[in-house]
Amino acid sequence: MTGWLLIISLLVLGGILSTLGDLLGSRVGKARLSIFNLRPRRTAVVITVLTGSLISALSLGFMLLVSRQLRVGLFELDDLQIKLKNSRLALAPLQKERKRLEARIDSGERELKQLERNLIALRRGEVVITSGQNLATATIELQESSQSRKAIETLLQQANLYAYRKVRPRERPNRQIILVPTVDINKLEKVLLKKGKWVATIRSAGNVLLGEKLVYAFPEVRPNKNIVRKGEVISTTILKSSELTMEGVSKGINLLLASSLAEIKRRGSITSELKFNSSSINSLANELSKMKRREIELEVVALLSSETADPVIVGLQKSNPIRGILRNKR
Repeated sequence: MTGWLLIISLLVLGGILSTLGDLLGSRVGKARLSIFNLRPRRTAVVITVLTGSLISALSLGFMLLVSRQLRVGLFELDDLQIKLKNSRLALAPLQKERKRLEARIDSGERELKQLERNLIALRRGEVVITSGQNLATATIELQESSQSRKAIETLLQQANLYAYRKVRPRERPNRQIILVPTVDINKLEKVLLKKGKWVATIRSAGNVLLGEKLVYAFPEVRPNKNIVRKGEVISTTILKSSELTMEGVSKGINLLLASSLAEIKRRGSITSELKFNSSSINSLANELSKMKRREIELEVVALLSSETADPVIVGLQKSNPIRGILRNKR
């Protein structure tokens, strides 16, 4: 039942009961009736009180009969309040979890938008520095601990100059656009203060577009050590007779060079590619594609000794039969 209808019904019911109560009181007063040995006037007062109570009781009963909300509010309100309190307590951690998930979703959306922008920029050719790209490298061996800050500052200046030329090529490099966390710089300094020769690099923390104002970067440091020695065989492969075609030989040489690059990186080299004479390798590939032997073993050989930060210069040659025999005997 709607609120207005309930109010109108109560007013009508109250008017009817009041009229009946008044008539009853008048009848009792005129008849000068007496109950419980009371005087007639007292009896009329008692009748009036009982009539008023009856009006209230009937009004309340009618309201409870027609209004479920009133019944619930009158008899179940305390239980509902307790349940509501418990529900709020149970809801609190869920709300915190919801906020945390919403924050993660927002962060993911921002990262997705950034990736979309980077992808679009990459397609347009506007990415000038890629994530993880080497911005500057230095081989450092401190004679005194006071030289550490100077060495780090020089390395950062080199990285800043390189980034400036890539990101803002039309401007003079008159300010610092490289941003490296202080915590990372302190960690780098602690390593450089240790005894030994170290290779420190500054790498980009993400893709950088042409014209951006800042380049976020991070340092890396590793011990400087010998990676390959002159004349050392880095990796080998065997080409079978079925592979002695131009396509098969080219594929085998590419796989061999890729294997050699993976090997020197495993040893600790920071170079991103091997240096070699492409014309001599092409000549060797042409020679091999015309041979009719059963199988041929190829070697990638270091032409110079190289340390961690040095380029690795290699050559490609057929295996020496004597060396192959000795290797098999071992």
